[in-house]
Amino acid sequence: MSHYRIESLLSARQFVHPQVVGDRLYFISDLSGRLSLYVMDVRGSVPEPLLPPDIALPNPHHLDGGVAFEVLPSLGQILLMLDHDGDENYQPMVLPIDGGRPQPLFGDRFAGQQLFCTFCDAERLLALFTVDPRNSPIFSTFRAHLGTLETVDLGSSIYANAPAGHDADMTTVVLADQYTFGDTALYLWREGEGERRLLFGKPIDQRAPDKQLPPNGTGIAYPLEHGVFCTSALFDDSYGLAFFPFDNPDALQPVVISGLAHSGAGELTGLTHRVDNRYTVEYNIDGSSWVYEGVFDEAGRSFAVQRVLVGQAEGLSGGVLESLDFDKASGRYSFAFSTATSPAQLYVLEPDGVLSRVTNERLLGIPPSALAPGEDYPYTSHDGLRISARLYLPAAELGFQGPRPVIFYIHGGPQSQERPDFTWFSMPLIQFFTLNGFAVWTPNVRGSSGYGMDYMKRVDHDWGGLDRLDHVAAYELLRQDARLDMDRVGVMGRSYGGYMTLTLLGRHPELWRAGVDMFGPYNLTTFIDRLPETWKTYFYQAVGHPEKDAEFLAERSPSTYLPNLASPLLVMQGAHDPRVIERESRDVVEQMQAQGKTVDYVVYADEGHDVLKYVNKVDCYNRIVDFFAQHLRP
Repeated sequence: MSHYRIESLLSARQFVHPQVVGDRLYFISDLSGRLSLYVMDVRGSVPEPLLPPDIALPNPHHLDGGVAFEVLPSLGQILLMLDHDGDENYQPMVLPIDGGRPQPLFGDRFAGQQLFCTFCDAERLLALFTVDPRNSPIFSTFRAHLGTLETVDLGSSIYANAPAGHDADMTTVVLADQYTFGDTALYLWREGEGERRLLFGKPIDQRAPDKQLPPNGTGIAYPLEHGVFCTSALFDDSYGLAFFPFDNPDALQPVVISGLAHSGAGELTGLTHRVDNRYTVEYNIDGSSWVYEGVFDEAGRSFAVQRVLVGQAEGLSGGVLESLDFDKASGRYSFAFSTATSPAQLYVLEPDGVLSRVTNERLLGIPPSALAPGEDYPYTSHDGLRISARLYLPAAELGFQGPRPVIFYIHGGPQSQERPDFTWFSMPLIQFFTLNGFAVWTPNVRGSSGYGMDYMKRVDHDWGGLDRLDHVAAYELLRQDARLDMDRVGVMGRSYGGYMTLTLLGRHPELWRAGVDMFGPYNLTTFIDRLPETWKTYFYQAVGHPEKDAEFLAERSPSTYLPNLASPLLVMQGAHDPRVIERESRDVVEQMQAQGKTVDYVVYADEGHDVLKYVNKVDCYNRIVDFFAQHLRP
């Protein structure tokens, strides 16, 4: 085992979600050991805390692109989203711009419900919120004036009715009902016209029972004078830009993009309006981020790239953009960027193109040469499908001899992707594994995002089917690599990755020596039954219905195969997890104990569907690596 400690890998603090306001740079960091809000001079200075030490912010990634915080200079306040130790019952709060104790924006009006802020305009003091009541399947959406707290209802739906885009003054809003990933119907709400009306797509309740529609992938959608500028997968499986007129939505046309600089496989992942006819578009290419700024010509149906913001410059390539913000007043961009071996740094880009790195985080006590950059390792699966993957090996200077024991590390989602991103949970753990003599295999099997619509949809209603066999195919492939000891293999994953870990351990017990399940669904029927009511509708479509598909869900549940499980298991769970509740993990443990199987159980009392707090991360990483070291002997 290595002499390197996890504390060294965690010595680089997280810096994410920067926002420039004047000459001040606001951002989220774990400087105190938990995520909190800070401010410093835009040219760099000692960060000043804005929240009391007993308050922890949620993981901004769980907000799915929504507003983590927004500075409101005209009110002298900051809007931010809070939950309780990961329970995701988000509430919009406000605090003084110079810091203080946050107070509920709407008092107790939405107590006990999740309130999700999708868009916020600090200039006009307008924001769009979606209400998730948790005990009812119906989402509702409203517009709020943050000064007067006046609200306007924008309709409701069991399919989210989520704001997809809006015009300058939020009097015209495009709302999206999402049935599964990529399968969307768009609605238009205009102030003074009453209820929302169907704009684009086919509502699911108007489809014939046996009619399968190709997913349109239409999500981000900005209403302009004559129509809607949006993203869509109808013309390109890897997504592209499109436009349709209000008076003829069926005349959806592709928008031609010129000036792209990247090459490789991936997809368009983001479209954001900045000012006037300027937008930024984001791409995920082979797991790495590219961001372009350009101009949209509505009449010519074209988008011309004017400059590359991320992906090309030294230090801003081969990694992942954590967040990007634009300050209209100054014309500055601010963003965070990380790689597999470098923690997230904050950057400020001036209107004249001058780029400044505001932070200089580094790992203390670990030379860069001891870290694993990873190597691309694509392979052909059991049915001929190309699967993207990376293999991380211990650096030669660490001195480990002979073939290395292997950890299969499976991402969550399943519509997600393992990327070269040091910021959050996965990459520090992957590096800790390699520092301790393990090789780490990170496949992006079918169902993963980042490789186009068709690839992502291959897991719908097939959890534990062909995706499972992708892992088995990789196992057989890796037997041919002399650097790996495939007689000493462990498997672990988080969320859906935990589900797949349990599935592989039970259905292919001969392949594994040990496994770690972090908040993974164990019984698909109980997992879906235990979800918040608003979440069930999606899972009925994407995974299965507990009544209509009872036999299928049983066949695909890890609980069915528990008697086959032969490897020691470590189960880890957050007490406040709303996605996979603690009872689901406790069922695994109790049933294994009843059958006399080896299982350890760790519950973090102040975490949800993640492990965010420093003390918990140190404990979690050490337990995982020690567990695999005990059973795989690196």
